Amino acid sequence: MNINKIQTPCYVLEEDKLLHNIKTFKEALNNRFNNNILGYSVKTNSTPVLLDYINKEGCYAEVVSYHEYSLALSCGFKANRIVYNGPLKNKETFLHAIQNGAYVNIDSKRELDWLCDLPSEGRYSVGLRVNLDLQKISPDDCKDKEDFSRFGFSSENEEFLEALNYIRNLGNVNVRGLHLHRTSKTRSLDLYRNICKYGIKIVEKYHLNLDYLDIGGGYYGDLPGKPTYQDYVDTIADSLSVYFDTSKLTVIVEPGNAIIASPFTFYSSVIDIKNIGSNRVVVIDGSRNDIDPFFHKTDYFKSFIPVQKDRLLIPRQVFVGCTCLENDRLFVLNNHYEVRVGDIIKFSFVGAYTICLSPLFIRYFPRIYVQNGNELLLSREEWTEKDYLQQNVLNS
Repeated sequence: MNINKIQTPCYVLEEDKLLHNIKTFKEALNNRFNNNILGYSVKTNSTPVLLDYINKEGCYAEVVSYHEYSLALSCGFKANRIVYNGPLKNKETFLHAIQNGAYVNIDSKRELDWLCDLPSEGRYSVGLRVNLDLQKISPDDCKDKEDFSRFGFSSENEEFLEALNYIRNLGNVNVRGLHLHRTSKTRSLDLYRNICKYGIKIVEKYHLNLDYLDIGGGYYGDLPGKPTYQDYVDTIADSLSVYFDTSKLTVIVEPGNAIIASPFTFYSSVIDIKNIGSNRVVVIDGSRNDIDPFFHKTDYFKSFIPVQKDRLLIPRQVFVGCTCLENDRLFVLNNHYEVRVGDIIKFSFVGAYTICLSPLFIRYFPRIYVQNGNELLLSREEWTEKDYLQQNVLNS
């Protein structure tokens, strides 16, 4: 890629990496399951050009709000190629999805009430999200200070049974699937093994006749030394085969980070240098919001363009973002070649949760390019104050 063709700050979507990730995950699924669905997690990165690729590659859209449901339809997904999860459904899209063949996993009691508004002459299928308590199911995979999950219906009390009986009593709606999504700090194979075992217990306990199990997401991507797509799929298949005929069961996975982290790169330029005490402070035109919106990373996959080793070695260089936040500090370089104004920093593996969580704070949304071979196409122009103002009404 000709670095001189881009204007920083910007994201670049590498088409080859995206297509490779999709192909490799789908091949892993096809190796073990005759019936499978790769439902891309739209919340992880909802860039329209990305969703167009996802749709054309035969993946489903996994959405978690009425906005995302409508976005998926607008980007070309048919309703019957959407998996609809999460607590932020509304009645209109909820009923539309069920009537048009989407995989709808019910998360809350208000959604149960909406089922009564389905046309009585129809026959419908839904799934139920199971509340997964990792402290009991897979304690080694719990996040720090995590005591319970807020999602789904708990089988530890009567809540799941009440939801199940409510649906059964309607007469025209069947529970044909379970949603078993739960993220963890480890993303370990044991997590998915334990989730599958728990799902089987639920099926046995309530005598369910299911068409599908939605295992959710939370997988590692193509990172060295981490479980591969095939490792995850093999673990899920081996765990489910203890009870299910996996040649008939439909298995749904919802990767987000695993598909999209590596294809996106963020480029930022050095715009200023200042010396404060013993610190050489390097200011860039991007910010921590662009590459680490949760503000929890201590370092990044990064490189400098170009690397000029004829420069002096600097004892300490502190890299900071362009915002006026004191904690917009990205990383420190010790005993590294001098970085100068105009140098470009490339941040890799930044496709997950960055673009969707970037705030309209001080600087608006950056450009997005698509790299197709040697061709570089502008997919989204940088937002300006005009874009910001277009949805606002000023007092006359």
